[in-house]
Amino acid sequence: MALMDSPPLTVLFLCTGNSARSILAEAMLNHAPIGGGRFRAYSAGSHPRGVVDPMAIELLRQHGISTDGLRSKSWNEFSGPNAPSFDLVFTVCDQAAAEQCPVWQGAPVTAHWGVPDPTDDAASDDARRRAFSDAMLTLRRRIELLANLPLERLSALALRQRLDAIGRDDA
Repeated sequence: MALMDSPPLTVLFLCTGNSARSILAEAMLNHAPIGGGRFRAYSAGSHPRGVVDPMAIELLRQHGISTDGLRSKSWNEFSGPNAPSFDLVFTVCDQAAAEQCPVWQGAPVTAHWGVPDPTDDAASDDARRRAFSDAMLTLRRRIELLANLPLERLSALALRQRLDAIGRDDA
């Protein structure tokens, strides 16, 4: 993996709708105090909703995390010859983990970090806020664990094992 003076590691967070969980993860990992500038995160969905959930934007802003440039987009933007090469790819919803993903450039290390979907439109605003807060806390804890891994000293297999453990919350 990259050394401290190397370019940032590129990370892709995947979810079906790319409107909440993957967006939260992208924004948090790109936030300097969390990712430490060691990462460049992106997010995408297999069937993007086309709009970022307003509660995701609200929550990120409440925590002082930039929402500039966040948008719901298809994972097709990240496949093909002109796409970035990824070091790490995470699925953050069970549905996306079960789908046939495109082939990502760079032979990235992949892991599943399933998080319950906070976007239940039938739920009350209070219930949705709690669900979004829970999702953000779970993702933040996992991202902080990722950011503190000795990436430059881990083989791809060891890294995969550590990332899987983080996703199971037994890191």
